Amino acid sequence: MPRSSFSRLSLCAAALGALAISALTAAPSLAAEDAVVIPPPAMDAQPANGIQTAVLAGGCFWGVQGVFQHTAGVVNAISGYAGGNKTTADYQMVSTGTTGHAESVEIKFDPKKITYGKILQIFFSVVHDPTQLNRQGPDSGTQYRSAIFTTNDDQKKVAEAYIAQLNAAKVYRKPIVTKIGPLEGFFAAEGYHQDYLTLHPNQPYIAFNDLPKVENLKKLFAENYTEKPTLVSSRF
Repeated sequence: MPRSSFSRLSLCAAALGALAISALTAAPSLAAEDAVVIPPPAMDAQPANGIQTAVLAGGCFWGVQGVFQHTAGVVNAISGYAGGNKTTADYQMVSTGTTGHAESVEIKFDPKKITYGKILQIFFSVVHDPTQLNRQGPDSGTQYRSAIFTTNDDQKKVAEAYIAQLNAAKVYRKPIVTKIGPLEGFFAAEGYHQDYLTLHPNQPYIAFNDLPKVENLKKLFAENYTEKPTLVSSRF
């Protein structure tokens, strides 16, 4: 494994440690966050032509990317950074938690095959726990915050309405803390972060935290699941 990948493991999964690896051996079905069965959004985006873009942040981008790479209708999902500027869109800098960036995934999708609302339903149900403030699983810091970066007013309205709907339905034990704001820029992460879940399925962090999310996608959203992932590397 390249040095950069070791650095990634130590920073993204520092809290996992030897204790969590031991827990993985004893209870491999245990995941950092459990999936939550939630209703679909009552309001969805207006029909649109052509490939659309959604940018979401839900903790370590390895798992977020991995889930959406197995989502039918997604034509590309790239790990990267959003919320800060281009000069600080670097993993080592983002990991300090001082850049304003969140680890994010840019999702290109075909609205004729999957809607923006369905993407948000998957995001809130199986991708992460939207009630955790500035953390997900073993990772903590503002770079791991839950956020939706909208690309237009329609997305903003759908996201705001859906969060209000889910809070009113009390599907979680605590209020949703997901922040909604306009996308001001998305910057792709370093190459060694792309397709990480597929390339390193036996890495302890992936096995413990992220593969269960893909299994939950398959179980809870069978009609939206595709066995073959849409990889970044396959597009070059």
